[in-house]
Amino acid sequence: MGAFLNKPKTDKLQEHGEGNGLRFGVASMQGWRVEMEDAHMVKTDLGGALKDWSYFAVFDGHAGAKVSAHCAEHLLDAIMQTEEFQEDIMKGIHNGFLDLDNKMRTLPEMTSGEDKSGSTAVCAFVSPRLIYVANCGDSRAVLCRDGNPVFTTQDHKPGLPTERDRIIQAGGSVMIQRVNGSLAVSRALGDYEYKNVAGLGPCEQLVSPEPEIFVRDRDDTLDEFLVLACDGVWDVMSNEDLCQFVHSRLLITSDLQEVTSQVIDTCLYKGSRDNMSIVLVVFPGAPTPSQEAIQAEQELDAIIERSIKEVVSNEGQVSFMRILELFVGMGLEGLPPGGGLAAKRALMAEIYRELCPKQDDSDSDECMYS
Repeated sequence: MGAFLNKPKTDKLQEHGEGNGLRFGVASMQGWRVEMEDAHMVKTDLGGALKDWSYFAVFDGHAGAKVSAHCAEHLLDAIMQTEEFQEDIMKGIHNGFLDLDNKMRTLPEMTSGEDKSGSTAVCAFVSPRLIYVANCGDSRAVLCRDGNPVFTTQDHKPGLPTERDRIIQAGGSVMIQRVNGSLAVSRALGDYEYKNVAGLGPCEQLVSPEPEIFVRDRDDTLDEFLVLACDGVWDVMSNEDLCQFVHSRLLITSDLQEVTSQVIDTCLYKGSRDNMSIVLVVFPGAPTPSQEAIQAEQELDAIIERSIKEVVSNEGQVSFMRILELFVGMGLEGLPPGGGLAAKRALMAEIYRELCPKQDDSDSDECMYS
């Protein structure tokens, strides 16, 4: 289930780029976990006849980072090298997942049992006309139009009836919503200790490497953005929350690294205890910065700063917890939709530390993430 640090690691891995009429931003953070087990891959030119295709993926490892890193490096090639990919994209994606999982089993650390890690995977192929999305596990993809989700993948959890049936038929059990009371996902790459039932195919084991695959037509006038993220994000933000939050941030800035960074920070302040990774793919129909929205944001930030100064002026060297309590009770209007007060926690802490430098840092740090 993973061990936790005494204080989260908040350094971010960030990336951004563009190609094929798309822009993307990436942010990931280790957070409270002892190890960073997430990985990702982005590529906006698949070469040759597919030079106008793009690929995006997020991998959320568990019990180690080996499988997630290997999948980030090799899943795209595994899919594109299948015989089926050129003729039947969905079948090629399906077989690519299974081929990679089968080949990865033969890695020395896997055959010896030294490494027992696994990884969820969610990926998207974006062509000029279509969006193909494949999901294996509980990382999730969400497509947004007009600030609202219009498509989402389904998390593969052991409690789902079809997943539970497969697990039981393979001789396993579902306890406390986990495979054999241990693993929280019912589909994943790796996890070979759950894939050894004799006489059963790879998709019939306790844990299946089979992706669920979807295809949607693109609409460049309506499609705003596609989000791929691990459960460290979805644990604390609903599909609706995240779509509204990202939509509101795109009205403030065109810097996608900044947008994805704000998502990760907000999830941390909302209480996520897991690694967090997000890939944001922005389509031509996405909102662009608005002077009205920028001004409203600046006015909100000014209100926050003024309010903290008033508290410190009236009460002296107060604790950061006291600041938070006052803001919660204030019912501040105009906070970023989907993010709420958590979206302004970093700003509040910055202002607080400038005004109360003598306060114990450990006190403010502890309150930051509570």
